[in-house]
Amino acid sequence: MGERETWTTEEFGASHEGAVGVLLADGTVPRPVFFDSGSGVGGPSVSQWSVYDGCFAHVPRAAALRAVCSCGWTGTEHGLDWDAIGDQKLSEAGAGAADACMEDWDVHTEEVERSAIPLPEAFTTALTQLGEEVEKLAKTSPLAALRAARLLEVTAVQAGYWPAHDARQDTSPEQAAAALGLNEDEARKLMARFGRWSPYR
Repeated sequence: MGERETWTTEEFGASHEGAVGVLLADGTVPRPVFFDSGSGVGGPSVSQWSVYDGCFAHVPRAAALRAVCSCGWTGTEHGLDWDAIGDQKLSEAGAGAADACMEDWDVHTEEVERSAIPLPEAFTTALTQLGEEVEKLAKTSPLAALRAARLLEVTAVQAGYWPAHDARQDTSPEQAAAALGLNEDEARKLMARFGRWSPYR
């Protein structure tokens, strides 16, 4: 996959990495576009949606944009009207469709969040309050706020140790991934980090 702008959330990270995907007129996904640097040593491979304007022989023209996610989900197609686009740059003329793709992906991540194992309201409220208290503290003492954040981090690591071991014993990799809203590899790494075992065993 070539270089392109991607989006992630703090909680789900690479498990749900979103981007604007491109579809050609025949419904296929184009290959990344290779740009020769002119030095004879090659150049970058790019799959950013805005390069697919058909202006060069080796660059196909996008017929539609849609949100894509690293989990395999794809969003609604947003067609590009090339009669209306005319001589405009695709990066400008297609900006509305690209923004719609990001909105579609936002809805997708909200659905992932809803499908993850629910947390008690009292817990999420307490987390929100703690975050707000750290922000308040930062206004008067950034170092104190940093220490508070560090203590929250230490508490999380300590609190997650036995749950990680119990979850590893009691659930399958598929169940753990679904409950955490992650792919299996990321769920395995998360449990290993909190359980303090190697993710490779």
